[in-house]
Amino acid sequence: MARQFACAGAHTVVETKQGKLRGYRLDDIYAFHGIKYADAKRFQMPTPIQPYEGIRDALAYGYVCPMLNQDVPQMEIMVPHRYWPMDENCQYLNIWTPRLSADAKKPVMVWLHGGGFSSGSSIEHVAYEGDRLSGYGDVVVVTLNHRLNILGYLDLSSFGEKYANSANVGNADIVMALKWIRDNIAAFGGDPDNVTLFGQSGGGMKVFTLMNTPEADGLFHKGIIQSGVLDGFLNGPTDGTAIGRALLKELGLAENEAEKLETIPYAVLAAAYNKAAPEVERAGHYIGCVPAANDWYRGDPREVGFTEHAKTIPVMVGSVFGEFDFSPAIPGRKTLSKETVLEILEKKYKSHTPDLVSRFREAYPGRPLIDLLSVDPFFRIAGRDFIEKSVRERKAPTYSYLFNLDFPLEDGKPAWHCSEIPFIFHNTERVAICNIPGVSDRMEERLCGAWVSFARWGNPGAACLPYWPACEPGREYTMIFDRECEVRLNHDAALMETLKETKPRLPFLSAAEGEEEEGFFLH
Repeated sequence: MARQFACAGAHTVVETKQGKLRGYRLDDIYAFHGIKYADAKRFQMPTPIQPYEGIRDALAYGYVCPMLNQDVPQMEIMVPHRYWPMDENCQYLNIWTPRLSADAKKPVMVWLHGGGFSSGSSIEHVAYEGDRLSGYGDVVVVTLNHRLNILGYLDLSSFGEKYANSANVGNADIVMALKWIRDNIAAFGGDPDNVTLFGQSGGGMKVFTLMNTPEADGLFHKGIIQSGVLDGFLNGPTDGTAIGRALLKELGLAENEAEKLETIPYAVLAAAYNKAAPEVERAGHYIGCVPAANDWYRGDPREVGFTEHAKTIPVMVGSVFGEFDFSPAIPGRKTLSKETVLEILEKKYKSHTPDLVSRFREAYPGRPLIDLLSVDPFFRIAGRDFIEKSVRERKAPTYSYLFNLDFPLEDGKPAWHCSEIPFIFHNTERVAICNIPGVSDRMEERLCGAWVSFARWGNPGAACLPYWPACEPGREYTMIFDRECEVRLNHDAALMETLKETKPRLPFLSAAEGEEEEGFFLH
């Protein structure tokens, strides 16, 4: 049956403070794509867009930020991707809304995409489309692009005052988008006093870095951090002098010619950076591509504490069972003999195997023992640390979750990095592997319902879920999203402590240290 489309007359035109925008309506949801929210010169802070006359079309997604390396299609069955024209002039956002009325005052959910701080976009995943989340949740959904990699996060402050915050201009773009939302979202039916940031992987990192950014105070009111807390990613050196000098040298420029970096074609700049950065990193220096603490951004709250405003923001923090396990499922994983499984586990975990086996069975009594190979210690250990520090330092509630679903790939595949996203956006129909008869609809109802409830009320409780209390010092109440959902207290604390003793290595850091790369991308 054909859906109902409209894009004519004044019915799909909204007046913002900068000028009028034309979107379209499909059935009951209005969509506005490619709204310019800021401008910026390379390495410098963003500025508001200027008012304009007439009506601008918001009918095509805006440019995405250029990448340091060519995207390579991979794992598309597990995380379907889309690719889009790239340009530095990438400050665009997209809006989906059920009503165009200033008195609607619906909760606003602002999605921050993954890809670390180096890659990705607001439309990169097929699952990022916001129409179904908007319709199901009766909320306004916003997704956005911002500067990434060396365009958004490269400290050049020692080369000129105008670069004083060049290490954080990517996050400054997001702040500018939030200011645009504050000033204009009411016209799209949203409540500027009820804005929730939610993001996965690098997007989750953006949520908590913005919590500790005073310029963002009051621009959002709740935060959801999905697989976004990770040790060893944000807390390195911050002085960009060495990488700046190496970049200039690679390009044949003198130190007093740093301004020429503003006009060199991006492809040339990226190639020079890719060549210069590894040696600078081996020497222990900062190489950019992540925010750097300074007067504008106060730093990782786990290291420096939460700002006073950050202490007032309700947060939800969680991850998925098998984050970095993108390898094919082990054939016959549910029918392997105990002797075979123990032999496999002992090759990886050595003398820790007996303790890990015992604690894994306590933490995940319904899972095959071989899944101990898949269980994530990285986001989970760091996430538990964030939660504990959050409940001890902050006034607002903190909620914990774990996504633990198995997918119908080969002999069954434990949840991997990004696998929860289609359920949260109510988009499983768009992602083939998420379609599980009798399971997908109910899981969408649970995850999407919890996220919408949290955005609306600051509490993720939903009628389709068991009672979900906020965490307390020493007491992590984790909602485990599975075919049957349950809340468990400190369910994997002992397992994570033992896994920590094995000194696990991040797979995407292995290649840099001379080990075999395991094919992981931080999306």
